[in-house]
Amino acid sequence: MAVWDATSVIILKRDKGVLPDDAIRWFIDAYTNGTVSHEQAAALVMAVFLNGLTPGELSVWTEAMIQSGDRIDHTALGRITVDKHSTGGVGDKVSLILCPLVAASSKEVAVPQLAGRGLGHTGGTIDKMEAIPGWRPELSAEKMRTTLREVGAMIASASTNIAPADKLLYALRDTTGTVASIPLIASSIMSKKIAGGTKNLVLDVKVGRGAFMTNLPDARQLAETMVGIGQRAGVNTVALLTRMDNPLGSMVGNTVEVDESVAVLGGVADSRSQDLIDLTLALADEMLSLCGIKADPAEVLASGAATETWQAMVLAQGGDPGADRPSASSVSDFAASAAGFVTEINALAVGIASMRLGAGRARKEDAVSFGAGIELLKKPGDPVQKGEPVLRLLADDPSRFGPAIEALHAAVTIGADPPEHDSVVIERVG
Repeated sequence: MAVWDATSVIILKRDKGVLPDDAIRWFIDAYTNGTVSHEQAAALVMAVFLNGLTPGELSVWTEAMIQSGDRIDHTALGRITVDKHSTGGVGDKVSLILCPLVAASSKEVAVPQLAGRGLGHTGGTIDKMEAIPGWRPELSAEKMRTTLREVGAMIASASTNIAPADKLLYALRDTTGTVASIPLIASSIMSKKIAGGTKNLVLDVKVGRGAFMTNLPDARQLAETMVGIGQRAGVNTVALLTRMDNPLGSMVGNTVEVDESVAVLGGVADSRSQDLIDLTLALADEMLSLCGIKADPAEVLASGAATETWQAMVLAQGGDPGADRPSASSVSDFAASAAGFVTEINALAVGIASMRLGAGRARKEDAVSFGAGIELLKKPGDPVQKGEPVLRLLADDPSRFGPAIEALHAAVTIGADPPEHDSVVIERVG
């Protein structure tokens, strides 16, 4: 085996060479343990950003990040494990409905969902769940096993030692202008999901104005890259490309997204949640199919069984599913500028406005206001009169309304005719 040093690895990739497996493993391990400096790692990341990685390099790179920390093993559960990952969107509370729904669909399945907090215009699943009084995201390995065995699903924060190399590299990419690299995005996502121990994985790759990937070719390339990593690692992986031009469902925030999820689970959500329901059922179908389970998640949702699983899942992590959740003290409406039909509600603008209201964070250390957020009173296709409220803004501090409304300038498009209805799922990869 060759003896490597940081400069040799950097030069090889800088000159568009293919990195040997042992060079990748050495570099990732050396950066994680502090032997390689941040400056040297930044140079290699920039070389990868400019020159890419072959599928073989990418698989070894991802595996090296997995090996930098703990790897969870769920084989003793006696259940088939399946997970979902979303690349992030506005109003995306799918996991809150999907995890209990899939678990309720079959006692043979377990859903070990490791989730994160929000940053910028996209919300975080952990932030939403923490709006439930008493709920805690930190679970020991034993508590995870017990919850998955008894309930069939969990939503928890990842251990600090799950793919620690990824945490270092992500922070580095954030400060060096190398975030938008498909190989590095794919390895970042997949290293954490594979280390989380699932044997089956469905990826929800968002496309549109409110997504990280704003165009279909890039989103498709990302999906294909992640599916390839998963398959080569022995994880059954498929991806759905889904629309994120308009916010998903009727609520954007933390408490309000929990409220909408509970309404969907209870069968009392209105038509504004139909896109959310359609996407959740499509993902549930894919997850159950990967596990070889024949079940109809739509029937399970209608039966109320998923609500029982949701309540058990919340209780297992210290939460009270029946307790009052934090609510905002101030309300302001955003009205239509003309009469006609709502043709678009810009997801990015709504996400930024929700963050400015306090529902999200601009920096990792910022606190969130659980009650803050935005309710979509109208959805694309709905008729509206001039001056009629389209969005309802919620905040604890009324001074936040001004900056939020500024972000919503031109966010709502109104036309003479309703838009064509497009399926929330664009295509399947895998």
